[in-house]
Amino acid sequence: MTHKGEDTAPARRPDVTELRLATEGRGRPDAPVPEPDLPHDRSQAILEAAKQVGALLKRAGHQFALAGSVAVYAHGGSRYLQHDADFCVLPDDADAVAATLTEAGLPVRTPPEDWLLKTTCHGQNVDIIFALAHEQVGKDLLDRAHVLPVDSVLMPVLAPTDLIRSLLSAFSEHYCDFGSVLPVARAVREKVDWDEVRACCGDQPMPAAFLFLLERLNVIDPQEGQS
Repeated sequence: MTHKGEDTAPARRPDVTELRLATEGRGRPDAPVPEPDLPHDRSQAILEAAKQVGALLKRAGHQFALAGSVAVYAHGGSRYLQHDADFCVLPDDADAVAATLTEAGLPVRTPPEDWLLKTTCHGQNVDIIFALAHEQVGKDLLDRAHVLPVDSVLMPVLAPTDLIRSLLSAFSEHYCDFGSVLPVARAVREKVDWDEVRACCGDQPMPAAFLFLLERLNVIDPQEGQS
């Protein structure tokens, strides 16, 4: 999950190891051999990555919640996944989470954006996020998470209302991809408190425009008092 977070997370962590680019080592005789059991299906590979990282965080006792497209899948959305797996953690837990992943053999790096860490698993990108839509991840957000099966592995998943709210709050004049969020809204519309979404971000121009689009497409009911 990508958004334009600003000044929402702790400073970069120098003790986190750097991730080698996926292209490094290609064509060299000493290059590592790809995992023979790596799923050929991209969506399944993302699911496998989410399952492995989620299991590691569970065993270590970290509080977290699955986010992004895999969270939508867990709530009954499309299995067609094209990006990465995303996990929300508390900012104060970021170092401990990085240590857990490193100890498990997963490479961790700190990108230029200071609101997340990145790792790779099954050849897929995994984002460890401590800020959503310009706000730090809080304990109340993680407490509201639903424990759901993710391709047979139980883990906490962002509540549908929080998931939609975070997506809409990330809209701006520089990032406003209605096309990618529309199928998400359709998939979880019956599980979302749309009044809460409107109260949170409905007065902002881009989220308001998207909510209007949902009304015109009959995805959600118009706000009370509006015709």
